[in-house]
Amino acid sequence: MPAITLSHLGWTAPDGHAVFTDLDFSFAAARTGLVGRNGVGKTTLLRLIAGTCAPTSGTVACSGRVALLEQAVAPAPGATIADLFGVRAALAALRRAEAGDADAAGLAALDWTLEARLATALAQVGLNARAETRLAALSGGQATRAALAALAFAEPDFLLLDEPTNNLDEAGRPAVRSLLRGWRKGAVVVSHDRALLAEMDAIVELTGLGATRFGGNFAAYEARKALALAAAEHDRDHAARHEAEVRRQAQATRERQQRRDRDGRRKARRGDQPRILLGAMANRAENTVGGNARLAERRQEDAAARHRDARARLEVIAPLAMAIAPTGLAAGRTVLALEAVDAGYAAGRAVLRDLSLTVAGPERIAVTGPNGAGKSTLLAVAAGALPPWRGTVRRPVAGVLLDQRLAVLDPGLSVAANFARLNPGLEAQAGRAALARFRFRAGAADQPVATLSGGQALRAALACVLGGPRPPALLLLDEPTNHLDLDTLAELERALAGYDGALLVVSHDAHFLAAIGLTRRIALPGPEAAPER
Repeated sequence: MPAITLSHLGWTAPDGHAVFTDLDFSFAAARTGLVGRNGVGKTTLLRLIAGTCAPTSGTVACSGRVALLEQAVAPAPGATIADLFGVRAALAALRRAEAGDADAAGLAALDWTLEARLATALAQVGLNARAETRLAALSGGQATRAALAALAFAEPDFLLLDEPTNNLDEAGRPAVRSLLRGWRKGAVVVSHDRALLAEMDAIVELTGLGATRFGGNFAAYEARKALALAAAEHDRDHAARHEAEVRRQAQATRERQQRRDRDGRRKARRGDQPRILLGAMANRAENTVGGNARLAERRQEDAAARHRDARARLEVIAPLAMAIAPTGLAAGRTVLALEAVDAGYAAGRAVLRDLSLTVAGPERIAVTGPNGAGKSTLLAVAAGALPPWRGTVRRPVAGVLLDQRLAVLDPGLSVAANFARLNPGLEAQAGRAALARFRFRAGAADQPVATLSGGQALRAALACVLGGPRPPALLLLDEPTNHLDLDTLAELERALAGYDGALLVVSHDAHFLAAIGLTRRIALPGPEAAPER
């Protein structure tokens, strides 16, 4: 059976940070979800398996073909769906044959099922497009679906998928789940999408301690992880109590021996015992003290070792508490008003047409619609990052946009420097304390933003925008859950549920939207069909 085997695998980042050290693990031909904290190396591990980056030490062995879907699909200029599938030449040969320009040998070599199989592969991910469609004409979500269809079309032994649902709309996400539901080969899927993880045969958790496999889907993983964590914490606490008890007993033994020694010295000074007997008693006491000391030392070493082993089963993780200060926004106060807005990027191709919208505090509104409907465009207009072609935009209160590029951050500055820039006047110590609550402690706050993983950068942006003493009264979030690990996502949900400002959110994560307490939804219509180019 095809398998992926990691042997003593090590990889060190360019900044010298060791991401993997002596990692041993194997993936069987099953659908496996790969989860773990941001920055733990999930994307790097997929790239090591695919061979797009090389390990610092150890080996990766794949007994079968693997195909990698990266988070961002970057098509070559002029590339078409046929190029993505690697069938441009074969389709051209079919066209020549249909035009009567093929000899007998050429006709015999043709794959007459190719077009039907290509259409089936695209339909499998819910994409209605022709082979000649240029990839540049597709939205980000459509391009992701096309790339996934091309990978499945090639029938590798293992699909390696890095956050495959990040840019997908309400139609695209079920299509990916359906494809994986019917996939009978191997798949390693990095994702925070709880609905997608529910389709997995197993979950592998990657931590600083290594990789651990949990059989079953995400719900089974959560239950078993909770039991395993509780057991490990119980063992650690028991070992700590045992170590303390051994130390207490050793101290009590020393104190008893010291009392006996004092009594013996007093008797010797009184002279009421024969000298030979006193010498024998002194020898016995010396031997007893030495024996007790050696026994106590062995027992304490054993107890300390048991405690160390129990602690080693638990990963030490800095606490995360996304505390958001009150904004003081009055209920019912208008924070955003759009009237009859037209907007877009290319002349003559409006993305938003005649759009009117009023947001009052402390509403929390989800903007929904298919890929390409203009959800991100609406947030850009609302934030003032994109001027409207027609209509008016009023922003009576301060608002902040966290877009998918995290443009609010300067990638050349550290996390701490970005925090200071976005929260002027705040003392450095108070800024460090705020960043620590978002798990940027000590040297972590001094990391340049450009060196962070996608999830770490998003957490840094959230810290800089929400962690200060005066958070914005209007928060515009564009797919805020795309790169967050599951623990950080749960904490963000909790923090936003208690946020007293107004929220305008673009997200396809149903769990997230339910958790933050939506008050209403705004559905944008789908885009007009793009002309073939």
